[in-house]
Amino acid sequence: MNAQAPNSRGQQQEQWMDSSPKPRDWSWPFWHAVPLYPYGRRRTLCREILHHSIWTFDQLQGTLYTVVPIRMTVIKLSSGGFLVYAPVAPTRECIRILKELVALHGDVKYIILPTSSGLEHKVFVGPFARCFPSSQVFVAPHQWSFPFNLPLSWLGFPQKRTQVLPEDISEAPFSDDFDYAVLDINLGQGAFGEVALLHKRSRTLLVTDSILSVSEDPPAIVQLDPYPLLFHSRDNASEVIENNEANRRKGWQRISLFAIYFRPSALSMTGLWQMLRDALKAPDHSAKAYFGLFPFRWKENWKQSFDALRGQGRPFVAPILQTLILPQAPKQVLDWADKIATWDFQQIISCHFDSPIEVLPHQFRNCFNFLEKKPDTIVNISESPNHPLPEEDFRFIRELEAGLIRSGIATPVSEKASAATDSDIKGSFL
Repeated sequence: MNAQAPNSRGQQQEQWMDSSPKPRDWSWPFWHAVPLYPYGRRRTLCREILHHSIWTFDQLQGTLYTVVPIRMTVIKLSSGGFLVYAPVAPTRECIRILKELVALHGDVKYIILPTSSGLEHKVFVGPFARCFPSSQVFVAPHQWSFPFNLPLSWLGFPQKRTQVLPEDISEAPFSDDFDYAVLDINLGQGAFGEVALLHKRSRTLLVTDSILSVSEDPPAIVQLDPYPLLFHSRDNASEVIENNEANRRKGWQRISLFAIYFRPSALSMTGLWQMLRDALKAPDHSAKAYFGLFPFRWKENWKQSFDALRGQGRPFVAPILQTLILPQAPKQVLDWADKIATWDFQQIISCHFDSPIEVLPHQFRNCFNFLEKKPDTIVNISESPNHPLPEEDFRFIRELEAGLIRSGIATPVSEKASAATDSDIKGSFL
C-alpha cells in the first residue's frame, strides 16, 4: 500500500492511502435503503492519522449536492487486530484497503455502532460485519428504526455476534485500550444515542455527531468530484463556473452553511415562476444539472455567515442538536460532557466535516455551555473563536421545531426537560 500526499499536523503522521481508479470498486448496491447522494457509487479515501495506529476512511453523503464527509475510524489494538468505529459502506475499494491493513496488523475484532438513531451509520453495519465474520458487533443502547421498530437482526446485523455495549466498561473486551461514555436520551418516539470512545494510548477521542469543526477548504473526499462544489458556487442559474480552487472553496463554504443550518440567514429562495424563467437561461439542462433549476440566492454577507460558523476552526455542537435534541435532557448531557472532560485527550475525530481537530478536554466541555442558564453576554465574534453561533442562522431550525411540536412529533423542551429522567428509558429494542 503506497502513501500519497503526506502531510503533518503537530506530532502526527498523516498519509493518504491508494484509492481505486475502477468505478466498479466504488459500487454500493444497497443505496436504496438510505437514498443519499452519491447513491450507488461511493468513493473511499483512507488516511493514516497516526503511524501504524489510527486510520480514517472517508466517503460522501448528502442531498441536492449538499455533500459532506461521513467517516469511519479504524484503530489498532495493543494485542493486534482492529477496532472499527462507525463503519461506512463496505465497497470493494473500502474493504480492499482495510484488508491490506489486516494483512499487516491482524483481523477486525470489534465493530462499534456508536449511535442509536443515525440511519446513515446504522445501514452499513450489517453488510460491513459480514465482511469480517469473526468480528464482534457492539451497539449503542436503545436501538430503534422508523417507520417500523424492527429487531437489529432484521436490519442485517449478525444476530449471534451483536450485543449492546456493557454499562460497565470493564466488561468490554477492549477496555485495556479504550474508555467510553454513552449518551442516551429518551425522545419519546425513540432515542438519541452517542458513544464517545477514548483511545487511551494516542489520547484520541472519537465522536459521531455531537462535535463538529468546519474547514476553510473542501475536504479531499469532496474534491474527487468537484461538481457539487461548483454547482453551489454559482450566484444564479445562468452562470458558468470555472473549475478552480477559489470556486471550489466558495462552493464548499456554502455547502457547509446549507448542511448545518438547512436554510441559513444569508440565503433566500426564488419563487417557482422565477426559478423556471431562470432555468431557461441555464447553460446546462441535463438531469445532472437538475434541468437548469437553481432556486438559491445568496446575500452579500454569506461569507460573514460562514466565518461565524467556522469560528477559526473551533469545535461546536451542531445547531439541530443544540435546538431539538440536547435540550431535552440538559443535565444528562452535561453529566456526560463532564465525565468526558476528565479524560486525557488532545484530539477529536468526528464522523463528519473536519478531522482530526486539536481539542483539549476543557474545550470539549465548553461546547456544551449553551445548556447552562447564564446571563446573556455580548460577544464580539471578530475577537473570539469561541463565540456562540449567530442566532439569526437558527431561525429555520426553530421554525422546524415549532412545526414538529404543533404536529405532536416533538415535545416542548420545558416539559421534556422537567419530566424526563434516566429511568424513563426502559428495555432494549434489540
